[in-house]
Amino acid sequence: MASLLQGRLPISQDVLLMQKGTMMRKVRSKNWKKLRYFRLKEDGMTVWHARQVGGRAKASFSISDVETVRNGHESEVLRSLAEEFPLEQGFTIVFHGRRSNLDLVANSVEEAQIWMKGLQLLVDFVTNMDQQERLDQPGWLSDWFQRGDKNQDGRMSFHEVQRLLRLMNVEMEQEHAFQLFQAADTSQSDTLEGQEFIEFYKALTKRVEVLELFGNFSADGQKLTLLEFVDFLQEEQKEGDHASDLALELIDRHEPSESGKLRHVLSMDGFLSYLYSKDGDIFNPSCLPIYQDMTQPLNHYYINSSHNTYLVGDQLCGQSSVEGYIRALKRGCRCVEVDVWDGPSGEPVVYHGHTLTSRILFKEVVATLAQYAFQTSDYPVILSLENHCSWEQQEIIAHHLTEILGDQLLSTTLDGQLPTQLPSPEELQKKILVKGKKLSTLEEDLEEEEELETELEGEQEPELEPQFESETQELSPRSKDKNEKKSKAILCPSLSALVIYTKTVSFYNFTHSREHYRFYELSSFSETKAKNLIKETGNEFVQHNAWQLSRVYPSGLRTDSSNYNPQEFWNAGCQMVAMNVQTAGLEMDIYDGLFRQNGGCGYVLKPEFLRDTHSSFHPERPISPFKAQTLQIQVISGQQLPKVDKTKEGSIVDPLVRVEIFGVRPDTTRQETSYVENNGFNPYWGQTLCFQLLVPELAMLRFLVKDYNWTSRNDFIGQYTLPWTCMQQGYRHIHLLSKDGTSLHPASLFVHICMLEALGEVES
Repeated sequence: MASLLQGRLPISQDVLLMQKGTMMRKVRSKNWKKLRYFRLKEDGMTVWHARQVGGRAKASFSISDVETVRNGHESEVLRSLAEEFPLEQGFTIVFHGRRSNLDLVANSVEEAQIWMKGLQLLVDFVTNMDQQERLDQPGWLSDWFQRGDKNQDGRMSFHEVQRLLRLMNVEMEQEHAFQLFQAADTSQSDTLEGQEFIEFYKALTKRVEVLELFGNFSADGQKLTLLEFVDFLQEEQKEGDHASDLALELIDRHEPSESGKLRHVLSMDGFLSYLYSKDGDIFNPSCLPIYQDMTQPLNHYYINSSHNTYLVGDQLCGQSSVEGYIRALKRGCRCVEVDVWDGPSGEPVVYHGHTLTSRILFKEVVATLAQYAFQTSDYPVILSLENHCSWEQQEIIAHHLTEILGDQLLSTTLDGQLPTQLPSPEELQKKILVKGKKLSTLEEDLEEEEELETELEGEQEPELEPQFESETQELSPRSKDKNEKKSKAILCPSLSALVIYTKTVSFYNFTHSREHYRFYELSSFSETKAKNLIKETGNEFVQHNAWQLSRVYPSGLRTDSSNYNPQEFWNAGCQMVAMNVQTAGLEMDIYDGLFRQNGGCGYVLKPEFLRDTHSSFHPERPISPFKAQTLQIQVISGQQLPKVDKTKEGSIVDPLVRVEIFGVRPDTTRQETSYVENNGFNPYWGQTLCFQLLVPELAMLRFLVKDYNWTSRNDFIGQYTLPWTCMQQGYRHIHLLSKDGTSLHPASLFVHICMLEALGEVES
């Protein structure tokens, strides 16, 4: 089996040397360094490690887990060891999701280069492997063979196959399993090897429900003609008038045989390939690239925002790290937070104030922004500055921002003129905006610049105002004077000058904001304050967010870095709903689901009724300007669901599917199927769930697969979350994700989606 996979893997001298193994130091901190023997297995897909050469080895990671490989200079941990080892000997393996990085130090620069180049070659191979190759010959199939082949003789007996079936999460009658085994054993050796195992696996994964669907549209049961496939796309997939052109494209893309492509027919294999691909995914592929209008003002968009970005753990004693910024930016965050305090030797530091969290230099954070801000998206990054520094160190902050960011930093209005509305993401591409307090207005700044240019007047003394407000405070008009008197420091003019379109101001009430504030001024709200405003003055909040930016942040009581549900704040049009992105869970599933669309660029256009300053929409008493909708979801089947408890060889899941809808309060609901006993491999439900939605434009759908357990809460198996507006109708696959948001390939659900327009206006 390994040799079959090897034939398709890129083989280089580096990969061959990795398979021989290398002793390297595994590093967790300046004081934790352990020698370990790392070796790439023969399958080319997994790296194992042991305490010493010949020692008992265990799996360290799979190549498919790796996002990228970085050199030693980019690692905080390895830089702290620069006096002990040359940085060129170190490298960092970065994993998908929230798994901690693996820092390694080789015995020589040459050895480090071998592993860096070899790993990156394999990572690129896995990343570029197309869907059909993954179905035909995936790395995980080789891994299954090795796990089933208990005596490691390269052959699998029927007894080993029975054991493997339980490992694969399927309980099958012995007689049926033996029939599949015999049919695959073409050599009649009473064992399976190589291609025989692949044929056995294909028989095992045969999709009866897809065969039946294929037969409903195929006249001869052997193929779909072009016209038959067009009928399927129009009737079931709701593809509309362009179905004929689309059918030709899909046949060319998914039909494996050249003769089939020439004759414009689709075989059963081609049909399954289509259904299992991005074209047959529940997520509309037209919503994957940037498809929205990006020329509207910033306040018309939901903006992917991070809270306490520097933390990779909890808020009391967790680790502060630039890795938090790297991960946030690479996952599409466009608003990151920096809590900056006076540091030793005149250098400001970033950490969660008055706690035991570790500290990082502000200039390192800025350097990280300069490097990673626009790797995932070209659209602007907002630097939410929580400034607790003295005048002297504020000047250092301004110096670092200006010197390190250079042209990336927006330090004046785009054309030097006074704007009448916020600029668009399109206009602000590749720009970093500082969000914070400002000593003056843009009008005064521009007037002063004109005066300086004409040399009619000298430099003016800045008006004194209190330092940046902390997000732990919420001011009322009566407490304003008291807080001004308590202010310990004055805002430094050089830092104030860097705040252009995102000036923070205290919030008193919506009337005060309309009468006294400008469109480039914004307020921050704690989750509690924002919830109360939505409840008490929801329509005013919607109108406010149609002309001014708002930022919502988690309660200070969330010391474990837990998250709130972002949906209720999106319902009111709040743009920057800041999340602890390092904490996985339902709330981040919803968040990731919304920002999965539009190229993952971090900006999603709000519905039209949330962009209107005269909107009548109230998130607590919603009446949609559009028709209400009925959603019917038939949950048909599941494919290769992972085991929940991998430590128990005999345990098999009893899966059920829960469909959850998050939107305005009347739309927020859930329903679930019954559970299928002892089958995680190919469970069949065939159950239809029905939902009524008042405001589908705001709805998020979450498909959750759980392992039924009557003695306790059901255990999580996988999930997938997406916006209603990005959902495709018809027969669709849902490719499940882990708690961490990473792929659980090949685990999926097969469903049928039907949307119907409800009759008449519907009110809550």
